[in-house]
Amino acid sequence: MAKENMHEKANRLVNEKSPYLLQHAYNPVNWYPWSEEAFERAKEDDKPIFLSIGYSTCHWCHVMERESFEDEEVAEVLNKYYVCIKVDREERPDIDHIYMSVCQALTGSGGWPLTVLMTPDKIPFYAGTYFPKYNRMSMPGLLSILENVRKVWANNREELLHSSNQILSAINQSENKLNEEFKTNLIEKAFLQLKSNFDSVYGGFGNAPKFPTPHNLYFLLRYWYKTKEKSALNMVEKTLDSMYRGGIYDHIGYGFSRYSTDRKWMVPHFEKMLYDNALLSIAYLETYQATKNKKYAKAAREIFQYVLRDMTSQEGGFYSAEDADSEGVEGKFYVWTLDEIKNALGEEDGNKFCEYFNITSEGNFEGKNIPNLIKSTSTIIDMDTDFFDRSREKLFNIRNKRIHPFKDNKILTSWNGLMIAAMAIGGRILGDNEYIDAAEKAVNFIYNRLFRKDGRLLARYRDGEAAFPAYVDDYAFLIWGLIELYETTFKPEYLEKAINLNKDLIKYFWDSENAGLFVYGYDSEQLITRPKEIYDGATPSGNSVSALNFLRLARLTGMYELEDKAQQLLKAFGSSINSYPEVHSFSLMTLLFMKSESREIVIVADTKNNELQEMIYIINNEFRPFTLSMLYSKENKNIEKIAPFIADYKSVNGKTTAYICKKFACQAPITDSKLFKQIVQDYS
Repeated sequence: MAKENMHEKANRLVNEKSPYLLQHAYNPVNWYPWSEEAFERAKEDDKPIFLSIGYSTCHWCHVMERESFEDEEVAEVLNKYYVCIKVDREERPDIDHIYMSVCQALTGSGGWPLTVLMTPDKIPFYAGTYFPKYNRMSMPGLLSILENVRKVWANNREELLHSSNQILSAINQSENKLNEEFKTNLIEKAFLQLKSNFDSVYGGFGNAPKFPTPHNLYFLLRYWYKTKEKSALNMVEKTLDSMYRGGIYDHIGYGFSRYSTDRKWMVPHFEKMLYDNALLSIAYLETYQATKNKKYAKAAREIFQYVLRDMTSQEGGFYSAEDADSEGVEGKFYVWTLDEIKNALGEEDGNKFCEYFNITSEGNFEGKNIPNLIKSTSTIIDMDTDFFDRSREKLFNIRNKRIHPFKDNKILTSWNGLMIAAMAIGGRILGDNEYIDAAEKAVNFIYNRLFRKDGRLLARYRDGEAAFPAYVDDYAFLIWGLIELYETTFKPEYLEKAINLNKDLIKYFWDSENAGLFVYGYDSEQLITRPKEIYDGATPSGNSVSALNFLRLARLTGMYELEDKAQQLLKAFGSSINSYPEVHSFSLMTLLFMKSESREIVIVADTKNNELQEMIYIINNEFRPFTLSMLYSKENKNIEKIAPFIADYKSVNGKTTAYICKKFACQAPITDSKLFKQIVQDYS
């Protein structure tokens, strides 16, 4: 955390709650948090702003801090000629989005740490990512950049201001994408693009570095379901199998790392992010549902075991991330020598484990070993379970005594929404109440800790403080989680919460002129531009998730104006989606949903009984991505207030009764679970 032993004097970041900002609180750089105080000081002193954006578990952020921000020479230049601002991208995705767009426009790429130089009016004129202290081959050094900008600021400022105004104009123009109807072959085009980019040897898409992008897998599963195109399912299975076998998966403590630095998923970037594990667990759960292959259920259970063990607060909120580094070395916590394994397990078991998990005397990563199953001819599901469980537990207990990577224990509403969705889906598909309880507890945490007194949702909680008006992703992901929790528990309160949040989402974020949702609300700090985002990156965009939320809420409640809203939203980004469909996979999921015949199942039950449980099991057992289900009973009559149409559904002779509706017309009521199963399958 804060490095008190390095410098006696703390800078202004010492009063912040962000773990990332606190990591820099004892730098010799005179950091400010993003604040009017910083910009006023820059205006008074006539200095440019040096803006540095990162996050607490970012490896290259740590490297730049060690090389430059802890360095007295660099600090002297920064403090003398600049006003320096630190931003945690996870707390302020609005700021990060705007200035990352600048960096990508200027350099063609982006990443963190993000380095931006700008005027006291927040207009950028230079941007990049990591810079070493000194010039290194083709990479400019931070000191030389700072010196060059200092001279231009003093002697040729008009040039900088002209450049900054051109950049701002370009950003604003790029945000105003024209509405456009979707091309007729759009979904097929996206599938073919993903197929052409698929790595048939190691799974995933493209070459190194490789990112999981689980929403691509969601789209492919739905494309397979809709078209019966077997290769779509094959791509999903190959990717999930390869990732699980690779070093990107933590075979000792479970959970996935952020991405793989190589094509084989062998060497990860060792940080673990909550959102990756939430989204990947859903991919494994849906693939288990689609294939009935138990290895996918096992993978999902292991991810949840990791999250509940290591990433859950006592009050039920989920922590954000774990660092790649420990003791200043990337991956040190996770790697093993051959001797360490044999000493822990004994000669016989040690040799057996090493053979399975590619542990050698030479090592597979900087002289040490990342356990993986890439070369193994069997999967863990086929292995001697007793041997593996016994060995893993011994190694886990030994590893647990090592110095752990730093854990970012702030609780973000957006990423919690994703894990709530994942846990709710997990509880539904796997029939495990532990996951449902965890999802419900996290919802309670958010509603107790992350709402202002006036009812406004907030984005971040840490150390007793909730802060920052929530962004579009916070609303979208939490609404998604609440919808999943409703379909798992059938408790009307979750559907009601989703509807009320959705009303606030539209109130604060909807673009009444051009449609779509802005990144930050009209009541938030107004920055140099107010962007909208539809591109699905590491997580799906708030707009694409909201489009699907609108559609599901419309069909669950009868509020069909929301279906129109979903169409308006996607059409607002039609030009972007048509141009690059493969990077808008979550939006295409919504289009697939729209193009599919609507299917709803309503079960009416006077009491809990075996027939009801059997019908719910039938609903949850199969992969039916375009079907929605509701329960109407004495215990949840409040659902009438949320979805008034449901009052028209009656039980037949007091029996549990199911209504299967298709194309906005319901079939004859069904009171026999065997007949229900047959008809549900016929309608799938």
